[in-house]
Amino acid sequence: MSRIGNNPVAIPDGVTVEVKDNTITVKGKLGELTQEFDAVSVKVEEGNVYVERPSDAKDHRAKHGLYRSLVNNMIKGVSIGWTKQLELVGVGYRASNQGQKLDLAIGFSHNIVLDVAPEVKVETVTEKGKNPIVKLTSYDKQLVGQVAAKIRGFRKPEPYKGKGIKFVGEIIRRKAGKSA
Repeated sequence: MSRIGNNPVAIPDGVTVEVKDNTITVKGKLGELTQEFDAVSVKVEEGNVYVERPSDAKDHRAKHGLYRSLVNNMIKGVSIGWTKQLELVGVGYRASNQGQKLDLAIGFSHNIVLDVAPEVKVETVTEKGKNPIVKLTSYDKQLVGQVAAKIRGFRKPEPYKGKGIKFVGEIIRRKAGKSA
């Protein structure tokens, strides 16, 4: 039995949810998101969204919690928004942005220039004595995570010195290295 799928999703003020055929549309102050669904039914009643499954088949049980979580993420995204922060750890590692172009200097012979999707707002923070931080903000949780994973993939943190691009708050398992 899906415990997550049974919980209703509250709709905050300023957010509208529409269900047509097999598509759910969520509109809020930050944007609009749509999601197709199958194997479950979605109802909007009294300021809540309910996701129900027709039977206890394995496929229905799996999708019950999935679509409830997706709807919850959509509602939070259009009302509050999602943020991911990446930290560049390493000597000489720098990040700067000009609009939607992110320029990363992360130890290669050339800088990496990445065009970020227009739905994602990019901000770089550089303070003296601290590692540069890249902040990604959007109403679409999946898109923010995908962009953050792509940036992290350019130079994943290594276990010996901890150099690389990591999420803020991420703990890197460290190894001892050579012992003489």
